[in-house]
Amino acid sequence: NGSEGLGYFLQQLINGLTFGSIYGLVAIGYTMVYGILGMINFAHGDIFMVGSFIALMAILVLGVTAGTPIVLLLLALLIILAIAMTINGVWGWALERLAYRPLRGSFRLAPLITAIGISIAISNFVQVTQGPGIKPIPAIITGAYRFNIGGTVVQISNTQIVVILSTLLLMTVFAYIITRTSLGRAQRAVEQDPRMASLLGINVDQTISITFVIGAALAAFAGLLYLLYYGVISFSMGFNAGVNSFAAAVLGGIGSIPGAMLGGLLLGMIETMWGGYISTEYKDVASFAVLAIVLILFPSGLLGRPEVEKV
Repeated sequence: NGSEGLGYFLQQLINGLTFGSIYGLVAIGYTMVYGILGMINFAHGDIFMVGSFIALMAILVLGVTAGTPIVLLLLALLIILAIAMTINGVWGWALERLAYRPLRGSFRLAPLITAIGISIAISNFVQVTQGPGIKPIPAIITGAYRFNIGGTVVQISNTQIVVILSTLLLMTVFAYIITRTSLGRAQRAVEQDPRMASLLGINVDQTISITFVIGAALAAFAGLLYLLYYGVISFSMGFNAGVNSFAAAVLGGIGSIPGAMLGGLLLGMIETMWGGYISTEYKDVASFAVLAIVLILFPSGLLGRPEVEKV
């Protein structure tokens, strides 16, 4: 009946919000780099994967389990998050400094080829050092809230609450940084005109490096949330996450940070709803079909701005 249908829809909505939050965090890294450099960092999905592995190692070293008292558990998760974001940020800095900065100003295909090569190198490095198998961990955050809607039980787990609320909190902080701080103003100035920004005293190289660091740190945050939610990671997860998150960035409007988050949420919803109502086998096809339709109607994405050629 209608009530049961509503209950099932709400359950899929919760699942889609959770999944889309992770997509959105990874998509921000794509859109930040593109907004400033006009370059697609196809290694970003593997940076997300590395962040997951760093978080896994930190969890194992600290011995965090579901039986850990709540205060110690929250403290441990904050420490794990700090470790993962810091180390991943260093990865992001090294990537920009060693691979992309020397190619800045070269023909546009060179950074793209380099990014693909780095993606393969990172993936193979993790495969060799961590093994090709999946890495499971027991659930760390347990418990759930259940609601009976028309005879259908709708459940939202504590892990889903953590994923959604922490993403909202992080996005609020990040929006403040971009719109209200000197770093955000410097990033927007470099995005509009790097040469003029340099003449005005902005350290362009430093601003770009910090952008890579922030994108990698956000990817590590998403990697920890992915690990907590799904409980399994593998060296190959970076490719699929990267492709889907890039699609989310394009859907929302590549170069637009709110668009990246909106695109991630929409993509998570599309995949979850398609899998829940039709078939899980073709959910990626559904996502990219919707992406194609949106780009036909809105060539710059939902919140993207048309590129203005500087003359």
